[in-house]
Amino acid sequence: MTLHVGTSGWSYPTWRGGFYPADARPDEFLSYYAARFDTVELNTTGYRLPAEEQFRTWAELTPGGFTFAPKLPLRRIDRVSTFLERASVLGERLGPVRVVIEQPRDEGMLELLLGSVAPEQRLALDFRDPSWDGVTLPPAVAVVNELDRDAAFRYVRLREPPYSTADLDELARRLRDGPETWVYFRHEDEPTAPAYAAQLLEML
Repeated sequence: MTLHVGTSGWSYPTWRGGFYPADARPDEFLSYYAARFDTVELNTTGYRLPAEEQFRTWAELTPGGFTFAPKLPLRRIDRVSTFLERASVLGERLGPVRVVIEQPRDEGMLELLLGSVAPEQRLALDFRDPSWDGVTLPPAVAVVNELDRDAAFRYVRLREPPYSTADLDELARRLRDGPETWVYFRHEDEPTAPAYAAQLLEML
């Protein structure tokens, strides 16, 4: 298996002195981060779709093998292709796209979504309504935080810190066997997320 561990975002001035050097400039944060982790979750794309130039800049600031996991809020199906076209500027650095689905279960909408995406693009569906429980999906598609599902990859979001050493050890045990997996720790004002990410990587 291959495991990618990182945090939800990187552009946090409050991490200076704890994760980033005390004198680090914001334009240096991503390069510093990408020298220590190989993936990051892009939550900013859930609020506003950046220009192609922004995606290009992010790609240029990161080494080969690094991946971004952009957030796609599923509000309108007709905007999915525009989002993916823009995000594709990341090239080989485009990792799984986390699709946030707030709506109640709608099999037709799901079929349209899956039909709008190239087969090689990884999708991680983040269902927010319980009516989606038990929905049937192709193995190529992941469901956020479903570690035991038989899928081509897994996508894990850890949103309830603090995590003890025992908590992380149990998570590491569950992650050791299985397909390629992306794991992200939630941002907090203190740099606990990169500390947890580094600790989990050490355990694995």
